[in-house]
Amino acid sequence: MTGSSRTNQARRSDATRTAILDAARERFAADGYERATIRAIAKDASIDPSMVMRYFGSKEGLFAAAVALDLRLPDLTRMPRDEVGRALVGHFLDLWEENEELTAVLRVGATNEAGAERMQGIFRDQLLPVARQVCPDPEQVPARAALCAAQLLGLALTRYVLRLPPARELTREELLAWLGPTVQRYLTAPNP
Repeated sequence: MTGSSRTNQARRSDATRTAILDAARERFAADGYERATIRAIAKDASIDPSMVMRYFGSKEGLFAAAVALDLRLPDLTRMPRDEVGRALVGHFLDLWEENEELTAVLRVGATNEAGAERMQGIFRDQLLPVARQVCPDPEQVPARAALCAAQLLGLALTRYVLRLPPARELTREELLAWLGPTVQRYLTAPNP
């Protein structure tokens, strides 16, 4: 294969991958994760379904590659230090309530390597910097951010994925009252 042939093949490969990702984003947004199918995504991208599998391995792998999540986390330095836990819990509640992609990413992250890598990237790129804003000990930022993630993802799992009735029945104010102080402690309390 000549250099120009490899270059053309790489361009076609990139174009195919881009077409699949574009179609997947639209299909996941329109139909949600559960109803979107590889067949429908392939049809939207004008390719054979086997090509989707070739590039992404599974629906979960495709979803993890297609969905870019910006959690739009608040700047905690702009609020009173004793309110950051409650603010962060409230922010996540708003996100979970309005964005079914987050629930799908949680499901995929718990069962698929590509999804887990996506969740790890979100943690590293979005949650760690926010924890760094208020954590009293820079060396403890990763552990404290992980504790916050465990609390918030645990809530999401029980309320939005498993839909446990007691978790679903808690009001927003009850969740803020219970979880806000816990997340606050994780972020700002002195080292135990």
